Amino acid sequence: MAPDEVVFTHEVVDFQQERPAWRLHDYWETLSGLSDTLGKSYRHINASHEPVVRETAWGALFFAICGPAPDSAERTAPRIKAVLHSWDSLQHGRYLHKKLNTFLDLEELMTAACGWAMDAWCPEGGDSVRSRLEVASERMARATRENCVEAILRQLPQILPFTDRKLLSHPEVVMDLALWREHLDTMDASKFERISGVRPGWVLEALYRWDRLLDLH
Repeated sequence: MAPDEVVFTHEVVDFQQERPAWRLHDYWETLSGLSDTLGKSYRHINASHEPVVRETAWGALFFAICGPAPDSAERTAPRIKAVLHSWDSLQHGRYLHKKLNTFLDLEELMTAACGWAMDAWCPEGGDSVRSRLEVASERMARATRENCVEAILRQLPQILPFTDRKLLSHPEVVMDLALWREHLDTMDASKFERISGVRPGWVLEALYRWDRLLDLH
């Protein structure tokens, strides 16, 4: 990438379609087109193409910052590592992510998009965003279920304040940190995988799901 080239990472900021720029978010259309052309499900196309596309700098960046869920620790680790592998070729761009007219460098972009991973898996900080991502991705790659549980419990005090209490029927249960360990221990593998990377949005989704389940008992 030439210095100062503009990259739109998200369609919400891409209001100048005539402007020459890299448009990372267009890869969603590529995935959809492949799904339609090959007659395969979107999930199948994504799973089969991600490892190959991730070897390119653009593919690595796409899957790390706006790729499809689930954001498990196991699947997030190689996405972040792929960006680190292409770091030098990506650091010259000016990125427009989710705020209009707010240009970010690569470190600022990765903080905005993947800061949750650094907070959960490298809470002690580091000398740079790049070094924190290296530590976080290594820990995520090696994480056991118990490691993930501890990371979730460690981050809950930062995540729970974003809960919309008006949507809860049982806040005294789902907002109680002491009850979360037992809840996580009893969660089935597929649901736990979705939150094992400790992305705040998915943890909150699990909280609301837990609250709805309590209505059935």
